[in-house]
Amino acid sequence: MDSSEKGHGREESRVYAIGPVPESVKDLERWKRVRAIGMATNITVRDGQEHTEIRYYILTRYVSGKRFADAVRSHWGIENSLHWQLDVTFREDDCRVRKGHADANLSVIRRFAPSMLKNEKSENLGIKNKRLLAAWDTDYLAKVLFG
Repeated sequence: MDSSEKGHGREESRVYAIGPVPESVKDLERWKRVRAIGMATNITVRDGQEHTEIRYYILTRYVSGKRFADAVRSHWGIENSLHWQLDVTFREDDCRVRKGHADANLSVIRRFAPSMLKNEKSENLGIKNKRLLAAWDTDYLAKVLFG
């Protein structure tokens, strides 16, 4: 399965391939449910330079090339959406905390906070505004944290 796009100053081509797991795979008995191996190749041209990225996937069932491509794209769409949310709502890219384990600790908090804010339904607000409201109102913060 192939696809390509142009936009945001780059050209991107994707090639997806899926095949059955070869019996020659080492320690295959440890992976009893694995049925297929998939490969996604992204070729991106930015500023005249070509960049190639290859990712491999293990699958518990054999699916069509289109379904595999859709699953890969869906996964990265969710991942990219999370990163956008972290940057816009929590300004993660602007954080300069680097001492000890503080950066890793803040990263964990930033990743579960959007879920908690989304699950709180008493206010009809976006995540960014719910975050601000929780900062200003300890009663609302308690609703977010404890339901």
